Amino acid sequence: MSFYGELQRYENFDFELFFKQVTDAGIKRIIAQHRLNERDYLALLSPRAENFLEEMAQKAHRLTVQHFGRVIFLFTPMYLANYCVNQCVYCGFQVHNRLERKKLSPAEVEKEAKIIAATGLKHILILTGESRQESPVSYIRDCVEVLKKYFTSVSIEIYPLEEDEYAELIAAGVDGLTMYQEVYNEEVYAELHPGGPKRNYRFRLDAPERACRAGVRTVNVGALLGLHDWRSEAFFTGLHADYLQKNFTDVEVSISPPRMRPHLGGFQPRVEVSDQNLVQYLLAFRLFMPRGGITVSTRERAELRDHLVRLGATKMSAGSCTAVGGRSDQESTGQFEISDERNVVEMADMLYSVGYQPVYKDWQSF
Repeated sequence: MSFYGELQRYENFDFELFFKQVTDAGIKRIIAQHRLNERDYLALLSPRAENFLEEMAQKAHRLTVQHFGRVIFLFTPMYLANYCVNQCVYCGFQVHNRLERKKLSPAEVEKEAKIIAATGLKHILILTGESRQESPVSYIRDCVEVLKKYFTSVSIEIYPLEEDEYAELIAAGVDGLTMYQEVYNEEVYAELHPGGPKRNYRFRLDAPERACRAGVRTVNVGALLGLHDWRSEAFFTGLHADYLQKNFTDVEVSISPPRMRPHLGGFQPRVEVSDQNLVQYLLAFRLFMPRGGITVSTRERAELRDHLVRLGATKMSAGSCTAVGGRSDQESTGQFEISDERNVVEMADMLYSVGYQPVYKDWQSF
């Protein structure tokens, strides 16, 4: 079983021809439907659907409130290490970029954890660069054991693992996985990853399924917008989420729609993805997967994130820092620049002001 088989069905698909055949009447019919199939979802990502964003927004809001209520789950990322052996041309941590490489000791992990826990957050996402030598699974496991003293939910955004390795981290306290495919187009993927283990497209693509089989509670997938045509990338991200939800019914599935941000190395986006494009993507996904989570990070500016609260977002980061130990060491270099620099209190105040409830904790393992 692999999502790769689903992607192969669209290997020679003509997206431009499909979009030309979409009509206003077809879009109206799709918006009125109770359930959407994958071609309906693709139609809502078309240029033609841009004329119906208001209608899509109204339905997206109703569906989100119906399934999630007027709440936004808050979390924050924590970078454990920035050692990396990959040559991803778009990443500030890639092996050829000159920056101070470091990883946190258990004592430093605890120091960062105390600073974050003092904000009231109970959910955390830990990240590393891709270096099995510097950040082996045993190191990540030791960090998780420290973090479980302070947080009820620990998710990982690290290099792809084997199923038994995911099981080892889950046993230590990990309950969530974020795994960005970065770009679903296999040819473009090869161009953007000229060297390093991340060049293995299939191993990365199948990682969420291995984590699900190992028993992870939540999975978040996505493409980095700006690397390739956003409409097809949004489509494949939605199909990936739908595939995981259908095949692992006990797992909570969500997507993230990150857009490229400035970073060390200066790689420029190949494709411009406007605010309107991003909104259309999120609205289309919400209509396609009413129960799917949508995570919006601090890559996006504050004004836009405020707007997305009512348009389908269910989870947001707050008080973010993309540098290793950056909360206690202000000299560290981050992976990319943050756009929304609001802290947890400021995010909570914003949510209260628009009639929403910030949620700091929604999970407790026993």
